[in-house]
Amino acid sequence: MTSFTRYASLEGKVVIVTGGASGIGEAFVRGFSVNRARVAFLDIQEEVGTALVEALAHEHGVRPLFVACDLTDIAALREALETVRARLGPAAALVNNAANDQRQDFASVSASEFDWTMAVNLRHAYFAAQAVVPQMRERGGGSIINMSSVAWMNGVPDLEAYAAAKAAMVGFTNSLARRVGLDRIRVNAIAPAMVITERQRRLWYQDEGRIAAGLARQCLPDMITPEDVAKVALFLAADDSAMLTKQCLVVSGGSR
Repeated sequence: MTSFTRYASLEGKVVIVTGGASGIGEAFVRGFSVNRARVAFLDIQEEVGTALVEALAHEHGVRPLFVACDLTDIAALREALETVRARLGPAAALVNNAANDQRQDFASVSASEFDWTMAVNLRHAYFAAQAVVPQMRERGGGSIINMSSVAWMNGVPDLEAYAAAKAAMVGFTNSLARRVGLDRIRVNAIAPAMVITERQRRLWYQDEGRIAAGLARQCLPDMITPEDVAKVALFLAADDSAMLTKQCLVVSGGSR
């Protein structure tokens, strides 16, 4: 059985993951929990989030803090983050993961649908960072990890608004890294390519031919898993990446 790196510097640190109940977010919560961080995760999926807490308690003897929250409601987001601070203390790491890659017909997207796409894929990341930066300053540093996507790099039909939000995540990352660097707060982004979560398979990848076509575009022949993405986030949150900031790390298997 393959053994992967454990990051001693993560032990006891408060790590917040948005959209952590399922998919790649679940892999983040599991990875940080196994590394003995004090994990809190926010998600709108109450039953799924509660089930994940119980699963981790049973499997690893750890119980992350789950706070149910609609991240498109900024007042609720701020309240949830304050709950985390009150329960666990100041945040050492924030993973802005929550997103929704709903396909949309460009010609018929309404203003309200566009605004929803920005709210669920970009806006919450800005305001979550706004809330935790003072906490990180208080503790002398921290790491913010923003989830982008190769969708904006490659150009994917029916994801124009989503791609715009994910490109903006990189711009936000670069600008914020410059602002908070002197406070020893690092800000980086991760841009995954095709990761077939349960939701992705159910909604967009029922056809195995589409998956095979995606793999054919990679240099590496293996499927990218949520755990592959989580390993990058663990590194970016740990002290091992202490001098790495204002970067976007692409997890794509070398896809073109």
